[in-house]
Amino acid sequence: MSSGQLTRRRGSLRSRWTGFGFVVPFAVLFVLTIILPVAYAIYLSLFQDKIIGGNAFVGFANYAAVLTDGQFWSGLLRVFIFMLVQVPIMLGLGLVMALALDSGRLRWTGFFRVLLFLPYAVPGVVTVLIWGFIYGPRFGLVGTINSTFGSGFEPLSPHWILTAIGNITVWQWVGYNMLIFYSALKTVPTELYEAAAIDGAGTYRTILSVKLPALRGALVITTMFSFIGSIQMFNEPNLLRTIAPNAISSAYTPNLYAYNLAFIGGQYNYSATIAIVMGVLTAVAAYYFQVRGMRKEIR
Repeated sequence: MSSGQLTRRRGSLRSRWTGFGFVVPFAVLFVLTIILPVAYAIYLSLFQDKIIGGNAFVGFANYAAVLTDGQFWSGLLRVFIFMLVQVPIMLGLGLVMALALDSGRLRWTGFFRVLLFLPYAVPGVVTVLIWGFIYGPRFGLVGTINSTFGSGFEPLSPHWILTAIGNITVWQWVGYNMLIFYSALKTVPTELYEAAAIDGAGTYRTILSVKLPALRGALVITTMFSFIGSIQMFNEPNLLRTIAPNAISSAYTPNLYAYNLAFIGGQYNYSATIAIVMGVLTAVAAYYFQVRGMRKEIR
């Protein structure tokens, strides 16, 4: 082997080990924080704590119990209804805001961009506590309005609690989605706008024919993230439950149900089963959105 070939081989080996050096830290963290917890949850889901016999292997009996659990399906249906209503409103508002900022007719766009994004910078727990105080029928803004006008509006009542949670979520996340849409609009080539203007396209035709097609990838991503966030809803009902116990049950959402089963009821095996089922549903839905979005982009 010549000296040149030996040098190239050493350089190739050095580059390969350099690549491993970048990958290994991530791989270790991924295994420790994702793979091992999921594997342990799957292990727990295959056992049951019994009065006689202790922790016994039961196979897929826990999964069969989840499929016939009325509380689980009731919480999942509630989350699904929440997603169908809240996600389009949140994404629609974010889209309108992004189009307004990108229109060029709005002054101080930097100020409004920061102002609209600011709620996302507030921690989720703090956001729920702020709105919980606002919603209070005997204190805060709603309580003041009720005492002033003699009304009896209660956002934390069983009839309005899901709407109240949706309002909190929209307030916190609409700015985040707006920023994604706005960033996508900034990548649209100016040649497309010039061609549309030459063809005589007005403002609305430019939005429909140029801007919205350019936002297709961003819409897929935000829809997928919004779905995952909705199906994992936990902070809002868990924190509001302390001031609205009659409106939010311990199984209000699947995640809240699993949490209460594990840390209040001590049913770790069944709780792990619910977590695995929800993880599978979330992964399937995310894969569906991603594949569907890629097919549309290819077309």
